[in-house]
Amino acid sequence: MARRRSEPGLQSDRYNHPATRRMDHSSMSSGPRIWIVRCIALAMLLSLGACAMVGVSNIKPHDYVAERRADILGSGRLSDGTAQSLNVVALAADACARAFADCTDTVARSGGLTDEQRLSTLSELWMSKAMKSDRANAGTPMDDATLDAYLQSARYAYAYLFYTVRQPSDRAFELRQVQVIGFYNFAVQRAVVRFFHELPQLGTQWTQTSLAGWTVLRPQTDVRLAGDARVPTELIPASNLRFNGLRNVYQRDGFGSNFVAVASPESHAAEVPWRNPGYVSMTGALVFDGHTLAEVLATRQVQLLARDPYRDSSITVGGRMVPLGANFTAAYGMWLARSGFASQSIRSLLGREGGITTPRVLLMQPYDPDRLTVVMLHGLASSPEAWINVANEVMGDEYLRRNYQVWEVYYPTNAPVAVNLAQIHKALDTTLQHFDPSGRARASQNMVLVGHSMGGVIARLLVSSSGDKLWDVVPLRANLSPEKRARVRKRLAPYLQFTPMPQVTRAVFLASPHRGTPYAQHRLARWIGNLIRLPVNVLKEVASLSDLLKGEGSGTATPLRIPNSIDNLSDTDPFIVAAANLPISPRVRYHTIIGDYKPAGPLVTSSDGVVPYQSAHLDGADSELAVPSWHSVQETPAAILELRRILALHAQAVRAGQP
Repeated sequence: MARRRSEPGLQSDRYNHPATRRMDHSSMSSGPRIWIVRCIALAMLLSLGACAMVGVSNIKPHDYVAERRADILGSGRLSDGTAQSLNVVALAADACARAFADCTDTVARSGGLTDEQRLSTLSELWMSKAMKSDRANAGTPMDDATLDAYLQSARYAYAYLFYTVRQPSDRAFELRQVQVIGFYNFAVQRAVVRFFHELPQLGTQWTQTSLAGWTVLRPQTDVRLAGDARVPTELIPASNLRFNGLRNVYQRDGFGSNFVAVASPESHAAEVPWRNPGYVSMTGALVFDGHTLAEVLATRQVQLLARDPYRDSSITVGGRMVPLGANFTAAYGMWLARSGFASQSIRSLLGREGGITTPRVLLMQPYDPDRLTVVMLHGLASSPEAWINVANEVMGDEYLRRNYQVWEVYYPTNAPVAVNLAQIHKALDTTLQHFDPSGRARASQNMVLVGHSMGGVIARLLVSSSGDKLWDVVPLRANLSPEKRARVRKRLAPYLQFTPMPQVTRAVFLASPHRGTPYAQHRLARWIGNLIRLPVNVLKEVASLSDLLKGEGSGTATPLRIPNSIDNLSDTDPFIVAAANLPISPRVRYHTIIGDYKPAGPLVTSSDGVVPYQSAHLDGADSELAVPSWHSVQETPAAILELRRILALHAQAVRAGQP
């Protein structure tokens, strides 16, 4: 029993033995270690599984659009399309930048990409390289390595567009094609600028030259420059230009890069009134030699196609017809910005040196025999700048652009209305005779006159018949001999006797004082009128007429006073009063656009601040529109829309044989 009672005690001693206690501690400490190892192993397994897990987050809609559309041109980083192609071939953008040749070689040779993916990616990669080099050498002429990179980018884009299985029309809704066209057009712009800088060293008879390891063929062009110049003196990328004063810049999206080609000023004899445009629109495209994808990618031969976008709306490249890009505002804007019209028109009004003395007919586009002609005449103390937005908006309308060309008459506004009328009539006749001697071209028939203010008065007289109704404005002495009367009549006939221009079948008059204006007698108007000097040729004519009008045996002749342009615009001026009711040709349909400044009462008692409604109104007009506006109504959107409506109506009527 005692032994049995001692067994528990012996058992207890064993567990309390030092050696026994050490074994117990070791056994207990190994347990947590095992659990730690197990936890680490589990964490590693979980982390391995996490590589296949997908997270999601939201971005703002405009951020998505920006990321989707971003490319090397717009954001300075490679597009998503190029990044995805690089991912497919196990490349990254930064690695490509460090080892460009290896990167492009991998992309070019990889079988994991379609032709479209490969070519578009290579175009953007070469564009990135070219732009980086361009920025690094800013302010210095483009070097050969940069030119080569731009040509490589253009070639891959060209191959993508025209030498893959799908046609451009098949990808019409794809953003990637829009990006590739952008790469191509910008590469063309930069390459053509470099080509242009090389031209002075090539002479006139060259057929091909070598640049940056490329064979560059002589350009093929249908662009017409003033003076029949073969090469412009300046070539300005249209995308680099921004304009103040023009409401809109009208462009046509398409293939090619847009330029303004500047020609040397023409030197004309004094009797030549017309001026061809010194600034013309040009679209450039590069074509690469080859008839298959492999041939295009292997070629080092390129040629520039220079096209007139007014003449060409499409271009055939790689056997496929595509829309030709265009900028229809840039050349017009550059011409106006450099014209100096603002100060010159004031010098002309005051008869000072540096003004003009005879009318000029300024062509806004190279003459086209197959387009109808719109002739615009500005008003007092003005110039073609009066039509800044009018001409731009007319030519910005695709339908009107296809059917019309614009001529702007620039004349000295210090001369009397009768003198300007005769000289403008002669200038237009001479210009028409020069461009169309037979008078059979579409451009010489069914012309439209558009006149503002005093220009509208002249436009109306250009389509009116004077008969003998204006002779009474000339004070003839009773004792003047029949011989002298006949001589006076012959001398004054060009100014006082006229018939309508037969080429004109429609006219639009804007804020035109057909019956004069009382404001011409206001103190400020009279003060300005006293500053005006008549043109020298008019003064000589006046002196000669004064001698001729002297009566027989009357001694010294009384100087003949000829009114200046401000005098002529008075509602009491004899010439304006006599000319107010001259009949307009029954062949001419006409319209009026009238300003209504601060409308408060009936329209018939209103005014545009300068011209009363009663003076601007014409009975028998096909249409009349009153626009809330000051006297410069021609610049208002409402007036421009009305003019566009009238011109479209006229073009349709002409086509229907009912102008």
